[in-house]
Amino acid sequence: MFFNLGYGLSALAYGLLLLMLFAVRNAGLAKYLLMFATLMTCLWSLTHLGYLNLELGQENLLKYDGIRQWVWMLFIAACLRNQFSGFLRFISRPETLAIMALPTLVIVSAVFEFLPSTWQFSLHTVLALQSLVLLELVYRQADKEKWAFKPLVLYLGALSLFDFVTYANATMVDELSWNFFAARGYIYVAMMPFLVLAIRRIKHWGIDIFVSREVVLNSTLLLVAGFYLLAMAALGYVVKYLGGSWSLPVQMALGLVSLVLLVSVFMSHQFRNTIKVFITKNFYANQYDYRAQWVKLTKRLASSDDDIDSVYQTALEGYLEGIGYAQGCIVKVQKTPLGEHKAQIVAELKGDKKIDNAELLSMLGPILSFCEQQHWVIDFDELKAKPDLYEKMTKREEYIKGFDYQLAVPIYQNEVLWGMVFMRALEHEKRSLNWELRDYISALTDQISHFIFHAESSSALAENAQFAAFNRMSAFVVHDLKNVLAQINLILSNAQQHKDNPEFIADTFETLEYTQERMDKMLKQLTNKTKEASPSAGSDKTSNIQDVLQRLISTKCAAQKPHPTLLSSDPIEIKIDTDKFTNVMYHLIHNAQQATSEDGRVDVQAQLSSESIIISIKDDGVGMSQQFIQQRLFKPFDTTKGNAGMGIGAYDAKHYIEEIGGSIEVHSELEKGTEFVVRLPINLKAHD
Repeated sequence: MFFNLGYGLSALAYGLLLLMLFAVRNAGLAKYLLMFATLMTCLWSLTHLGYLNLELGQENLLKYDGIRQWVWMLFIAACLRNQFSGFLRFISRPETLAIMALPTLVIVSAVFEFLPSTWQFSLHTVLALQSLVLLELVYRQADKEKWAFKPLVLYLGALSLFDFVTYANATMVDELSWNFFAARGYIYVAMMPFLVLAIRRIKHWGIDIFVSREVVLNSTLLLVAGFYLLAMAALGYVVKYLGGSWSLPVQMALGLVSLVLLVSVFMSHQFRNTIKVFITKNFYANQYDYRAQWVKLTKRLASSDDDIDSVYQTALEGYLEGIGYAQGCIVKVQKTPLGEHKAQIVAELKGDKKIDNAELLSMLGPILSFCEQQHWVIDFDELKAKPDLYEKMTKREEYIKGFDYQLAVPIYQNEVLWGMVFMRALEHEKRSLNWELRDYISALTDQISHFIFHAESSSALAENAQFAAFNRMSAFVVHDLKNVLAQINLILSNAQQHKDNPEFIADTFETLEYTQERMDKMLKQLTNKTKEASPSAGSDKTSNIQDVLQRLISTKCAAQKPHPTLLSSDPIEIKIDTDKFTNVMYHLIHNAQQATSEDGRVDVQAQLSSESIIISIKDDGVGMSQQFIQQRLFKPFDTTKGNAGMGIGAYDAKHYIEEIGGSIEVHSELEKGTEFVVRLPINLKAHD
């Protein structure tokens, strides 16, 4: 009754689950295989019910179990591929054929009975172990979908583990235990909620599989565990074959001891490292998983701040994490004019050993000289064992006696020694400096050194940009000072002739007042260490363009011939920084005067259109070529006047006009003259 109840509940539960699967909308090969596996599990449960009068002999149980395991193994194989174009292509792929080979052998051996029962029990045990290995692979490769696949892995893993224990016990005693079979029905019902939860969670059943070192390591450990338990089962078979017998307490005691020994071995860090080294040496061409290491290094370098000290520290951490060491420092080296090395520790990561930095710096001389000649990575353990390899290094005896670090990695910039990276590890974590480690360190150095050099260049560029901005501002100030000096010279040149003229005195004081304002403004710029003031920094006053131009022509521009002519037009009131606007107009008019002979002509005119305010400065001077206009006219600090000019007048004018939303057009022909057309936005016009 107890036996039939468990399998009856199992048949009922899987029958209901099959009906539920018909209502699931997600289509795909995995879904149909899951429905098939559910159907076969339901039928498998029915075969165990006594009232169906089916013969429940050991041979039939092995057949039924083989069919059930074959179907579920096919479903697991379907979960190990992202996409399929059809069932035939899926079943014919090499991976599926390899996975299904053992389940097929189990069925064939049960049907044709060409193997003894003990061997069939062993095949079922190995099949359960294969299922556990594949499930471990599914879970580890699920990545972001681990949460969804976990219930499925728990469900199939628990059932496979129970099958493993059942058939391992049968292998030991050469007989199936009916106690295990009586409990299986209830176990299948108890694990059913995990399968239902997985069906609700998983939206996409396929997983792309790639073989990484971690997958191989964990799968290998699982296989080792399986073969260990198989060995214990074989021991039981030997005892039975020799005529002994196992009692239940002895079986339980042996199983418990075996599990404890197995867990203790697998928890050993040394054992795991030994297995990993074995896999690396025999199944991989490289010691490192370079893809994983490179991704880790890239993320580490990307986490650095812009501060140069943070860059050095991040670079050191990248080295240590890449090699797997715990302590190190970066030493930056500079050569003095006398050829001596000046070293400085720019980054340090302290480990378990206290290292005297002063002592380290005092011992650097021979190391730096050796690296300048050889371009080698130095292994100080190798130096102690094989000193002849480092015969060009002076004072080798000091390092043979003892040195705090194991590895010294030189960093070169344009074939010149930039610095050194020193690293050490705990004694059991040391790595021998073989050819692969040297190549790996070389690759690390290429990546990290470029990271350091780029950061240093960016820092130097930012500092130079600050100096350039300050120098640029100073150039504008000097240019304005020249204009102020020109005004003072104009006053002095006319002072002897007009010093008794009250109007001249009044104009002089007005000019001096304007000069004082300009100099105050320049001093504020120098004090604040800012760039030239933006258009909004000045006071926008309402000014008449005609008055501004007339005053400019009659004062600042009057000292040089030809005298500009202001063509009459209607008054135009605008809101603008009058001082800045006056300077811009002076640059353009003064340049026109310099390009025109004394008997030539310079005309200035301001007009108002529907779209803009137009100011024209036209001369009949030497003109300019189109190439000069495009490449040199508005280029700062480029002048045709030699030491007499700064080369920023035209640039300043264009920069200011464009900042307030206007534009400057230049029309010129060689030997025929030039016209500057300044267009100001109409919104500068003051409203009446």
